[in-house]
Amino acid sequence: MTIADSVSTQCGHAPSAAHPLRALLNAPEMTFIMEAHDGMSARIASSAGFSALWASGLSMSTALGLRDSDEATWTQLLDVVAHMSHATDVPILVDGDTGYGNFNTARRFADKARRVGAAGICLEDKQFPKMNSFVGDAHQLADVRDHVGKLRACRDVVGDDLVLVARTEALIVGAGMAEALDRAEAYREAGADALFIHSRRSAVDEIAEFVDKWDGRLPVVIAPTTYAATTPTERFREMGISSVIWANHSMRAALHAVQAACRQIHAKESVTDIGVELAPLSAIFELFDYDELEETERALSL
Repeated sequence: MTIADSVSTQCGHAPSAAHPLRALLNAPEMTFIMEAHDGMSARIASSAGFSALWASGLSMSTALGLRDSDEATWTQLLDVVAHMSHATDVPILVDGDTGYGNFNTARRFADKARRVGAAGICLEDKQFPKMNSFVGDAHQLADVRDHVGKLRACRDVVGDDLVLVARTEALIVGAGMAEALDRAEAYREAGADALFIHSRRSAVDEIAEFVDKWDGRLPVVIAPTTYAATTPTERFREMGISSVIWANHSMRAALHAVQAACRQIHAKESVTDIGVELAPLSAIFELFDYDELEETERALSL
């Protein structure tokens, strides 16, 4: 008997395909989802043409000066998401880590995420508190029944208003392909809209094997943080991947640029000829549409 067979997973909602993020996940063309971690990075990513954003737990925690090991509370992170949702009109998929406890915290998180403007949440099946998937080897999977319960509880609260992406860490912890597929099926039956399969290998081999055996039962989402450099992106299309998340690249770009600027300015005691390209103030004014303030003020004064 499989895990999916042993868990009662009847769900009372039939998610609507009209939801903008659900439509992207089910579209025939592969979607690229860009990481954002605050209002500015959300606005930049959407201005660059990305049709959806990933509110990364790692990146938001980093921007708050905290580590990606549940040091930031879910209310702190959703405050950031609220700023992101005000800064852009594109759908935001929020990294919900493990759901921050049990089914009750997970459904409260889902409800609040919906209220602050998120289009979807992603819940992973590790134990709470969690560590970033690329740090250490002590990761432990949650009981599959507990994760199924979280997904069902979230669906009961948000209905089809919020996309639910179920993330399995079975390959991350070395539990094997059969376990990953078994858990994925249980999460599909629990009402997930898409399946996020994660890997820390430098090649795409185990992801490709999973997708082949999964056989399109739900859209598959990946974050090729460790294997993007060794795999042509076209390979993901050939595999039938639904969405590719560039999961932390805005934050990493910002970290590198700010570090370089701070070091040079400190060393030279000047902001002239520091060897770092600084955005002009006009770029900020354009990005945030300062002209609208002037135009509206002028119109109101007539």
